[in-house]
Amino acid sequence: QVQLVESGGGLVQAGGSLRLSCAASGSISGRNGMGWHRQAPGKQREVVAAITSGGAAVYADSVKGRFTISKGGAKNTVFLQMNSLKPEDSGVYYCKLNQDNGMNYWGKGTLVTVSS
Repeated sequence: QVQLVESGGGLVQAGGSLRLSCAASGSISGRNGMGWHRQAPGKQREVVAAITSGGAAVYADSVKGRFTISKGGAKNTVFLQMNSLKPEDSGVYYCKLNQDNGMNYWGKGTLVTVSS
């Protein structure tokens, strides 16, 4: 059983910052990538940022230069530093673990609301 727990969401004014955290636990093996996705009301879930087991990061065009994904010191932890937040960044942010055996796991999400 693998569990991912996100934290750090909340209400922030436009231009503000939030830092999301995700910790995965359970039967996790191998070298794994992790990422953040978000889903706004009425929209499909979309990838925000992802980081490989080797530390290479990729970002959605909409967040480049404002968001930074990083790995934590503990294994299978990941952070998302979000700066210069915009109302369109609002949504539920989900953490995802991509195991090298092809299995993927999701957290339950944390809500980010950016007011204008």
